[in-house]
Amino acid sequence: MSKNKVALLCAALVVGMTGAGFAAVPLYRIFCQVTGFDGTVKKAEAAPNQVLEQEVLIRFDTNVRDLPMTFKAEQLSQKVHIGETGMAYFTVTNTSDKPIHATAAYNVVPERAGPYFQKLQCFCFEGQEIAPGATESFPVQYFVAPELATDQEVKGVRQITLSYTFFPTKGFQQAAANDSAVGKAG
Repeated sequence: MSKNKVALLCAALVVGMTGAGFAAVPLYRIFCQVTGFDGTVKKAEAAPNQVLEQEVLIRFDTNVRDLPMTFKAEQLSQKVHIGETGMAYFTVTNTSDKPIHATAAYNVVPERAGPYFQKLQCFCFEGQEIAPGATESFPVQYFVAPELATDQEVKGVRQITLSYTFFPTKGFQQAAANDSAVGKAG
């Protein structure tokens, strides 16, 4: 094999591996959302037609990463029947004098219950902008799929924790960096 072919093959390999590296995170996120793998909640189009007698206690956990805000669930927990649609509300307050651009990431514990905890409506599906000093209420409409009751691996699960973490989006980080640069220059 000539040196040029080897160089071209190596360059193609580097480009391919770099592309795979950049694509890995979004592809993994999509895979987790579709399958419920790793406790990732699935987005549902419609609630199930079947409501079972068994109840599940849904606990709500809230966290904030690197943001001047408070974030809490209006209820710490709710009991719902498997298959029943539940609604929970979360309150966010921007404690700064600047707008906040943030996104909420979510997860379910125990992880094996992830495929069965499904959301119909959630503030976590898109980024949020919260005005300075503003308090906003965000709803989450969800259900626990009836299949939870028959899957042998999760049959005994009667408590599920839905955990959210708000983190700054790129726009917020860039604005904060620009404000810092302006402050240092002036």
